[in-house]
Amino acid sequence: MSARLRLVADRTAAPGGPVATADPLREEPGPGAARCLGLYAKLAAGVTVVTARGEEGPLGMTVSAVTSLSARPPLLLACLRDGSRTLAAVRARRAFAVHLLREEQQDLAGRFASPTATAAERFSGTDTRQVLGVPVLAGALAWSVCLTEDVRRYGDHHLVVGRVAAVHVGGGRPLLWHDRRFGALTERVPDAAG
Repeated sequence: MSARLRLVADRTAAPGGPVATADPLREEPGPGAARCLGLYAKLAAGVTVVTARGEEGPLGMTVSAVTSLSARPPLLLACLRDGSRTLAAVRARRAFAVHLLREEQQDLAGRFASPTATAAERFSGTDTRQVLGVPVLAGALAWSVCLTEDVRRYGDHHLVVGRVAAVHVGGGRPLLWHDRRFGALTERVPDAAG
């Protein structure tokens, strides 16, 4: 433990009772946003599209921060940008779909990531069906429809926890995001639909 952290910890254990002090890790100024974004760019992630039913039709956005959270109960975690229309629909309708994209779906990922594309443009030419009232994109490597369990804001994103209610897994190779560009696995992945 560093001397500074030890000093703060010692102050909280004063003989007359605990002294309220701020969390020393939150007080640290930390690196700037650009340095943090440089670090985050080195994280490799599968590319996903999250969709939801909006007031006027389907909405969706490309998301690279999605992960499994629990097998029992089956939970997924997705990080959605604050202020997005898709996040508003997830909160209002309490359901959403997560699509893991195939390596050949870079154009689809780009369309759903475009800040200028309308919802209609994002879904244009895409085969979509409804599963549990949520728009599901055909042709994804895998997809799940989730019922919203919890939404919490952290910084400029919201953590959305969804309970998996329907799932489909196909064969193929995932589209990856690393160092601010799309990529693919170099090793052969066996097709194992489940």
